[in-house]
Amino acid sequence: MEQSIIFFDIDGTLVDEQKNVPQSAKDAIRELKKQGHIVAIATGRPQFMFKEIREELDIDTYVSYSGQYVVLNGQVIYTNPIDKGSLEQMTDIAMKHNHPVILIDDEEMKATVPNDEFVAQGFGMLFNYISLATPDPEFYKTGFVYQASLFCNEEDQKLYDSVFPALSFIRWSPISADVLPAGGSKLEGIRKITEKLGIPPERQYAFGDALNDMEMLSGIPNSVAMGNGLPEVKAVAKWVTKTNEDDGIAHGLKLAGLL
Repeated sequence: MEQSIIFFDIDGTLVDEQKNVPQSAKDAIRELKKQGHIVAIATGRPQFMFKEIREELDIDTYVSYSGQYVVLNGQVIYTNPIDKGSLEQMTDIAMKHNHPVILIDDEEMKATVPNDEFVAQGFGMLFNYISLATPDPEFYKTGFVYQASLFCNEEDQKLYDSVFPALSFIRWSPISADVLPAGGSKLEGIRKITEKLGIPPERQYAFGDALNDMEMLSGIPNSVAMGNGLPEVKAVAKWVTKTNEDDGIAHGLKLAGLL
């Protein structure tokens, strides 16, 4: 069998509601590696927020920050930080409208405001990392920010969409949107890896469930949407598997003919 590469989103895909990797997914990944395939991660998380998962599954190739920080075999091969001028203007407007922002570099995250209820509700529930986001509204001045999270509703987001052509705002919850450089996506990050490895599209696979997976799943021919995924995500995928709580990874790999 020719070598393929399989990219897995994390939240809603690779991990269950308790943020654990189901045993069936671990077994499936082990079998993929045994067959000689490359197993990789494609996530919106910062790299420091899934270190334990990488170690548990022995994965050293990944796309993080929704494509802005790409690692192949443990080596950084691509970074795409957010333009500092645009980030400064965006955070200024956000502060004036009481919209909290989380700023994330390759090692840590900072918040523009302390102990915000909106942030705790959206971000903290997902990752339990919010306690690490100490206040520093000028964090972007000291280094490279690869991703930000803007906390506002969908209607208020229109204010930012119309003002910042250098930024992309991708919603991941009713109260928050990821902020990326315009054109940045998981798919673009994946291309940095597949082009370097010379793996053609027909041997590329991807699993996802959320809005920030849509470009990835529509751009990779062998795409699998999770059963718990959003309807619009399922609509762009080649296959729809079971939920992440019901052995969805293993079932999806069988649908794709990899197991």
